[in-house]
Amino acid sequence: MAGGSAPGKLILFGEHAVVFGEPALSTAIDLRAEVYVRPHAQWLADGMSLDEPRYRYVKAAARRGWSGEPLWFEIRSMIPVGSGLGSSAAVTVATLAALGSLGGTFDPVAIARDAFEVEHEVQGRASPIDTSTATAGGGVLVRRDVGEGLLWTLRRDTRTWSLHRCDLPPLTFVVGDTGIGAATGPLVAGVKERVDRDPRMGEVVREIGGITLDGLGALLRKDLVAAGELMDRNHGLLNTLGVGHPRLDRLVEAARRTSYGAKLTGAGGGGSMVALTDRPEETRRAIGAAGGRAFAVATEPDGVRRLP
Repeated sequence: MAGGSAPGKLILFGEHAVVFGEPALSTAIDLRAEVYVRPHAQWLADGMSLDEPRYRYVKAAARRGWSGEPLWFEIRSMIPVGSGLGSSAAVTVATLAALGSLGGTFDPVAIARDAFEVEHEVQGRASPIDTSTATAGGGVLVRRDVGEGLLWTLRRDTRTWSLHRCDLPPLTFVVGDTGIGAATGPLVAGVKERVDRDPRMGEVVREIGGITLDGLGALLRKDLVAAGELMDRNHGLLNTLGVGHPRLDRLVEAARRTSYGAKLTGAGGGGSMVALTDRPEETRRAIGAAGGRAFAVATEPDGVRRLP
């Protein structure tokens, strides 16, 4: 038997814009997924068929990362599904790590590349920020050009992403889960359709990219007030792109009274919002009173790892 573990993530700035080559900033969080794998007489996951829709990322990872006999997978995850916290990316990365370990290899760069291809295959269109954050841990900046702290560069058709290590300070966030599951693929496709149809949406995408770099600068100098204001602005622009939801807006508004700023995180359309705060218990209560399932998370420095 072999196992792999990978963290969830929060996108702090730049979701959706990153698909178009704009910068985005994420951080790993202290919620993790674990996948264990062992040889078996048939392909199963948690005792069920690997053809079940819930295991589509595991199945795609197995096709890419294993060419041997059938396997039994066991998946354990602390990350809510469909909440914008990188559940699918963490499971994909952990699965590839477990498969590599079972075969006698453990190569984080190869895992990052393969995990991105798996997400792209399953979702139809994706950026590598979720899978790279689950692989690298800590803070990750993705942009087209290469800069200091390069982790790896990934390419797909005409697009190029360079992933960089960012030494963010320890931060506390409160996540508010709307309880509304939202698939990433259709939301990403919807934004592309809007951008293709309306040039003004392209301007919104570029503005989000600029906010991302400003937000990174604010966090690195520990100016949480400025970072929070940029989060608020980013949230409004994501609503303009059509990926907001009234329930997300309610949770964001409730959180802002006791936080520096708040925004949706991930694909949107439901899922989760995130608030940057040094009053996590008050913020958690406010989000809960507004109808969200709220919990505090912290930045996580560790990325993918093998499990015994």
